[in-house]
Amino acid sequence: MKPHLTDAPWLIVVFAQRFGVTEDGARYKNYYVPESVGIATGMLITALHQAGLCCLEHTPNPMKFLPDMCGRPAEEKAVMILPVGYPAETATVPEAAKRKKRRAQVLTVFA
Repeated sequence: MKPHLTDAPWLIVVFAQRFGVTEDGARYKNYYVPESVGIATGMLITALHQAGLCCLEHTPNPMKFLPDMCGRPAEEKAVMILPVGYPAETATVPEAAKRKKRRAQVLTVFA
């Protein structure tokens, strides 16, 4: 049972294009794919939150069924599903999400 998937009005499936294909069928390498997908997804999540929506990143295992289900080409690999909608009246933030590391644990400054 995954109510966050079945109750959400929208599901956004994020794909990464591992390689490109020219019109004549030749493959070419795409560089920095994980980094680009991560940055783009972070920007999408920020935009959704600014619009008053919320989402919960979901990474089913395995995800191999998603490209066929979504009609995506072989060069694309599913990365995650973003169930998107307005927060429920009873929505809460898990305690684990409220625990933050001290700045010194995540930042090193070189002078």
